Amino acid sequence: MKKIFTFAILGGLLLVLLSSISEIPPLGEEKNPSYNEISEYYVTESVQDTGAKNIIAAIITDYRAFDTLGETTVLFTGIAAVSAMIGISHHKGKKEDQEHHG
Repeated sequence: MKKIFTFAILGGLLLVLLSSISEIPPLGEEKNPSYNEISEYYVTESVQDTGAKNIIAAIITDYRAFDTLGETTVLFTGIAAVSAMIGISHHKGKKEDQEHHG
C-alpha cells in the first residue's frame, strides 16, 4: 500500500512538472520572464534609485539585498557545518591515536 501511494504521489508530481515545462516560452521569445518590465526598470532607473555607478552592484545590494543576505546565510551555515564535522572527525582521530599509544 505504501509503495502504491508513493508511486501515485511521484506520478502526480511528474504530471505537474511536465505540464509546467510545456508552458515555458521558447528561448528568445519576447514573452520570456527575462524580458519583462522589471529588467527594463532596473536598467533605466537603477542609477537614480540607488546612486550606484554599476547596475549589477545596484541590483545585488539594493534591489535584491534580502535575497543576497539569505544566500550568504545558507552558504555560511553550510561552511560552518562542514568545518564542524571536519573538526569533530579530526579531534576523534587524535583521541583514538592517544588511546592506542598512551
